[in-house]
Amino acid sequence: MRIRRILAAVIATAALAGLGLTGAATATAATATAATATSPAESPTPGECEKGGGMVDRATNTCRGGTFDGQMVD
Repeated sequence: MRIRRILAAVIATAALAGLGLTGAATATAATATAATATSPAESPTPGECEKGGGMVDRATNTCRGGTFDGQMVD
């Protein structure tokens, strides 16, 4: 009888831990999707352009190279 209770407790703990990991992964994925969905719609600042690996072309006011290549800079 004692073994059954211990086994039930272990299974319940594992099930709850699995649900916690699933919820955390879903929340993380939703946050990452929201962050990347808003970034390309907005023009990067000069600092964001440089941080992304590019250089600001002052003549055309665009970012050259890196993550924001070809986008207009604020």
